[in-house]
Amino acid sequence: MAEQAVDEGRRRFLTVTTAVIGAGGATALAVPFLASLQPSERAQAAGAPVTVDVSRLEVGAILREQWRGRPVWIVRRTPEQLAALEGLASQLRDPNSAVTEQQPEYARNPHRSIRPEYLVLIGICTHLGCSPLFEPEIRPQPFAADWKGGFFCPCHGSKFDMAGRVYSGVPAPTNLAVPPYRFDDDQRVTIGLDPVPGAA
Repeated sequence: MAEQAVDEGRRRFLTVTTAVIGAGGATALAVPFLASLQPSERAQAAGAPVTVDVSRLEVGAILREQWRGRPVWIVRRTPEQLAALEGLASQLRDPNSAVTEQQPEYARNPHRSIRPEYLVLIGICTHLGCSPLFEPEIRPQPFAADWKGGFFCPCHGSKFDMAGRVYSGVPAPTNLAVPPYRFDDDQRVTIGLDPVPGAA
């Protein structure tokens, strides 16, 4: 009888030990498997969507990211910068975003964005591929006496307003490109995916 009690105790011990070791092994196998489902750095560079946290982006500041090997800028515009966009149409080459390849349909508006406050652009000049400088201040600049804020390309002098629209009389032929993007919520923007129809 005592022998039977010892066997029951050993059996219970071995069962619990086997279950614990099995659970540990399953977890050890699951972690790398789940990690393999995430897009790699190489896949992201090749075009996988990139999600960006914009919760700490201050008003008037710029956040620089990479998508498909290209720089992408997210700018949180001030009310003054948005107001300055209104009076620039006569100075711009394409104020109404007529070159439709430069932005998705949902960004074909005066502020060229889904939400007026946030601007998302590919940071490459449409002239010869330089990266323009972010010049957000509304004040006279050496390259423009009546500057309303925007982007200036130091390579050949192209100028773009705070919506990425190109000024007339500069080498760049078109507006800065707007990539496909969407807001997942108030804190995250995903570059490379269009908005879900019906989503805010």
